[in-house]
Amino acid sequence: MQTTRSRPATRIPRASARRARPPVADARERILQTAYELFSRHGIRGVGVDTVIERSGVAKMTLYRHYPSKDKLALAFLRRREELWTRAWLQTEVERRASSPRARLLAIFDVFDRWFRRADFEGCSFINVLLEIDDRAHPVRSATVHHLEVIRSFLRELAAGAGVRDPDGFARQWHILMKGSIVAAGEGDRDAARRAQDIGALLLDREAAKANRK
Repeated sequence: MQTTRSRPATRIPRASARRARPPVADARERILQTAYELFSRHGIRGVGVDTVIERSGVAKMTLYRHYPSKDKLALAFLRRREELWTRAWLQTEVERRASSPRARLLAIFDVFDRWFRRADFEGCSFINVLLEIDDRAHPVRSATVHHLEVIRSFLRELAAGAGVRDPDGFARQWHILMKGSIVAAGEGDRDAARRAQDIGALLLDREAAKANRK
């Protein structure tokens, strides 16, 4: 696998870490930062609005002025999760670690391996929402499905670049590996990413064999 070392590793977003901010932060941003920390760690349904209000230090009227309902706050949290977890961390770190599409697909599990071994590993917020909300028409669940699709679109691009004949089908297989490894890590299997990477290498070898049979 080709790797690059020209840039430092992207800082992994921690549920317990706040962004640097001036002494008097914008209330809307402070609410969202607090919700991000709490929802990432405890789930959306496991955290009440009163807890967000208390931890963010705003009045109830202030919260509802910026986020008229808990669902609106949850949707903002999911957008922030995509911004920080999917794009700023996962995609950026994968692209930093490897240059070829095949190597980048495998590098996903190198990135996961470090994540799984963190003492504050919090799991995948998108998976957690699917488990929390079973109503397929619920706007928060629907948004989560969209955010998961954003991850698959990244995988499709890598699969197409690696010469896979069915990039969409392969991306779905790879995403199953990713999600399964996250759940296994939540069970306590800290080697889950390495196991998933071994399976992924077999999938890629199979695709290469298909291409050679043309």
